Amino acid sequence: MMKLVDMNLPRFPLLTNDETKELLQKTQDGDEKARERLINCNLKLVFNLVRRFDNRGYELEDLFQIGTIGLIKAIDKFDLTYDVKFSTYAVPMIIGEIRRFLRDDSPVKVSRSLKKIAYDVNRKREELTKEFGREPTIQEISDSLGVSMEEIVTASEAIQSPTSIHDTLYQDDGDPIYVLDQLRNEKDDEAVWFDKIALRDILQRLTEKHRKVLIMRFIQDKTQSEVAKDIGLSQVQVSRIERQALVALKKIVSEGDKSKGSQGV
Repeated sequence: MMKLVDMNLPRFPLLTNDETKELLQKTQDGDEKARERLINCNLKLVFNLVRRFDNRGYELEDLFQIGTIGLIKAIDKFDLTYDVKFSTYAVPMIIGEIRRFLRDDSPVKVSRSLKKIAYDVNRKREELTKEFGREPTIQEISDSLGVSMEEIVTASEAIQSPTSIHDTLYQDDGDPIYVLDQLRNEKDDEAVWFDKIALRDILQRLTEKHRKVLIMRFIQDKTQSEVAKDIGLSQVQVSRIERQALVALKKIVSEGDKSKGSQGV
């Protein structure tokens, strides 16, 4: 696998959250040196994301250049009032830029009308994200554009490369964030309702931190990004807490099953 040194990229130290915020503020004030340092210190992030697109028939160096454009857009568009880390905001921007390049360069042709809807959806999503401070729902985009949700989904799927819900969306030195973690369930039925009642009972045996995250994720049906914003943590931290909580939950359920088994003997 290609490494950072293979591309002869300069090595720059990783920035702390406070350093990043300071450089972002200076950049917005017109400091070009601060902007250049922000770019250089985030090249490793771009490279790590670009490696996801290996074996697509493109040179990684070319995709790296495209990803860097996404990074620059993230720097220029980032709103310091967002209650999120810069990397959390930059990751989808970088990936989106690379996907757009692969889509536009793909031999599979998509109708002009679908491309127009997809373009409008992406633009509106960015606008609403800045306005709401979170990722908008499909319904909100639909209401804002006056386009049906079915058309939005069709257009979005037509221009995207196939992906797995278990693909890693982002990973730093901790636990990864998967595509699955960004999905929400819009449907509910009696089976799910009963499952939630049982889950509430078991949750009372967890720590407050674990219980709070699981309730927001699986009962209130919020995405990890929404949970992170509500409780003032990064999405990576929420992902880590969620995984710890699920391990603890599995242990409680397992102990309960063993208890029932011994009672039946």
